[in-house]
Amino acid sequence: MTFTPSNTRLTMLSRLRAGKPVFGTFLMLSSAWTARLVAQAGWDYVFVDCEHGNIGDNDMHDSVNAIAACGASPIVRVRGTDPTLIKRKLDTGAHGLMIPMVNTADQARRVVQASKFPPVGKRGQGSPFSAWALGLSTPEYLQQANNSLLTIVQIESTEGMDNVDEICGVPGVDAIFIGPNDLAMSLLNYAPARYDEPVFLRALDSITEAGRRQGKYVGILVSDGDAARNSAERYNIVAVGGDVKALSGWMSAQVKAARSKVDEVLSQAP
Repeated sequence: MTFTPSNTRLTMLSRLRAGKPVFGTFLMLSSAWTARLVAQAGWDYVFVDCEHGNIGDNDMHDSVNAIAACGASPIVRVRGTDPTLIKRKLDTGAHGLMIPMVNTADQARRVVQASKFPPVGKRGQGSPFSAWALGLSTPEYLQQANNSLLTIVQIESTEGMDNVDEICGVPGVDAIFIGPNDLAMSLLNYAPARYDEPVFLRALDSITEAGRRQGKYVGILVSDGDAARNSAERYNIVAVGGDVKALSGWMSAQVKAARSKVDEVLSQAP
């Protein structure tokens, strides 16, 4: 059984199990209102970025609940494999986790141990918030959580790529997500990739094929909606930019547009 909370359109995992690609974005700013604005755009999920984003503990709780209230699945990106971090993130009522820089099967097993309840893992139970956030009693949540919360690990290094088959073979890993910029840094010593580098393209193929062989969902970050549309046949999970990039890009474009005529006139003045 997979829970589908009454306040969501359809959970990210439910869409994936129905064979549909899911589209989402990254949240890096620490504001429940920003989280609500982003989620209301119509994304299937939002990554609450506690690795690189400016999001602390309280804002993480508030952002997760704001996203879920808007009908999107909140997925928290944790900054490491520490079990106390993983437990804390899941206690918000998040629909799943994403763990960066998973390079070995042993690391993947530790992630699963921390993110799943017994008998699959060793996640501790104590918070009432995780069940309440989903409209469930604690016993209902405990019965359904292992089968209903996504555990996503990121493959974003040459070591992770070399071990991707073993990582994907770990029971309890639901999906792998390619971090293209870190992968490019690891392979090419620069980022972003141009996507014409043979070694980089072979790496994408190798990682994606490993996920497919092991029956895992495969995801990637792309730059914009056009790239997302073109990636949807190959990837199950597609992330498009994020709040910081969107805000910065829109503001810069408007300033440029606003000043363009004035600058043109001034440049022609005697």
